[in-house]
Amino acid sequence: MSDWIHAVILGLIEGLTEFIPVSSTGMLLLSKLAMGLTDPFWDTFCVLIQLGAILAVVVIYFQRLWQIALMAPTVPRARGFVLSLLVAFIPAAVAGLLLHDVIKHILFESPRLICVSLIIGGVVLLVIDRFAPYPTRKDAMAIPLGTSFIIGLFQCLALVPGVSRSGATIVGAMLMGVEKRVAAEFSFLLAIPVMAGAFTVDAWKSRHDLANMGHIELVAVGFVVSFVVALFVIRAMLVVITRRGYAPFGWLRILIGGAGLALLMTR
Repeated sequence: MSDWIHAVILGLIEGLTEFIPVSSTGMLLLSKLAMGLTDPFWDTFCVLIQLGAILAVVVIYFQRLWQIALMAPTVPRARGFVLSLLVAFIPAAVAGLLLHDVIKHILFESPRLICVSLIIGGVVLLVIDRFAPYPTRKDAMAIPLGTSFIIGLFQCLALVPGVSRSGATIVGAMLMGVEKRVAAEFSFLLAIPVMAGAFTVDAWKSRHDLANMGHIELVAVGFVVSFVVALFVIRAMLVVITRRGYAPFGWLRILIGGAGLALLMTR
């Protein structure tokens, strides 16, 4: 299978899984393992194509983000929302910088850990979807700073591959009384600084590898595919959450994690 096909497949997986609570990192790592992609370039590739998914969020929420940017200098509510995202962003940013090498070179090398994390996370989603506290916060722009900080702490759990950044933030938000759809939207918007930061760190550390023109073209293909697919997935996820909650994603995590463990046992 050519590198171009690998790039398309990984871009498709990134776009499909980045914003649903099934762990895009876990899916990408398991997919790389299945396709036999052992070159360190593909680890960097999987981080860099996240920028395509970030762009999808920006496009979908552009009008709201633009209004917030215009209002922030004069409207306390808009400034409060920006500060809320910043407070939620800081814990994972600090932990990610401190633990970057451990995460990338140790945790990312354990497919069994990814599968177990998928299963445990699926069970947590099923429980939270059914027994979460009654939602009292129904506006993503009015989440208090204390709540945002706790959501940020939950996001740190996603540094373990298989946990899911969106899943961790959504669970944290729902435990703090945030309504299901609002929790998802806050998670989407929080992804912008988080994923942009991860992209910047990995792009800088891998700048010499990316100087290879063939590598740049592969990243471009993965970027475009992840962007286009994520545009559809974000809108579809909001519909599913509104109608069915998070239970379908919980069962999906358990199914994928269980299948992954079964395959690992046969190796």
